Amino acid sequence: MTTRRDLLKAAAVAPLAFIPLSQAGAMRAADYALAALEKQTPSSPYAPKWFHPDEWKELRIIVNMIIPKDATSGSATDAGVPEYMDWTCKEYAPSYNWTRDALRWIDGFAYSTYHKNFVHCTDAERHALFDQIAWPAKAAKELADGVRHFNNLRDFTASGFFSSKMGVADLKYLGNVAIPVWNGCPKPALDHLGVSYT
Repeated sequence: MTTRRDLLKAAAVAPLAFIPLSQAGAMRAADYALAALEKQTPSSPYAPKWFHPDEWKELRIIVNMIIPKDATSGSATDAGVPEYMDWTCKEYAPSYNWTRDALRWIDGFAYSTYHKNFVHCTDAERHALFDQIAWPAKAAKELADGVRHFNNLRDFTASGFFSSKMGVADLKYLGNVAIPVWNGCPKPALDHLGVSYT
């Protein structure tokens, strides 16, 4: 059975066209998030530079709903995704002003539905809200803005998670490893491609 994390993995290994950030920039952001996590202690949590305190709380809940902890790896917050997002938004501010609009829209949606902001909703209420906007083909037309905001936040979360050390391990990415002996492409693969070395 395909899980949500499997779908996000598929998006991660495709070209990351959903964020206007170079590969070098993504790696710098991921490195920054990792460094921020390593410095973080229970007595001195990370202090966001871009997001306001209320936005920070909401963002941390959202990214963990998108990529929760599972049997193979930690959650988005465990991987430093909020720190990655905060660094990226601050570094590339004009391109990431949409993040605040997305968080405000979700908060407004929660308030209009449950008369409380997203942070104060129960897990069941939050899931019910996201069920209405997470699937574009099923969403009501009047929720088109919410669908766009959720998709952007989901893609941003996936790009942060799968460029982190934890996310790369979760993908079981085997690149960047020296291969001492190369015996060529396996014959079944060559046959499948209809090519040969001769």
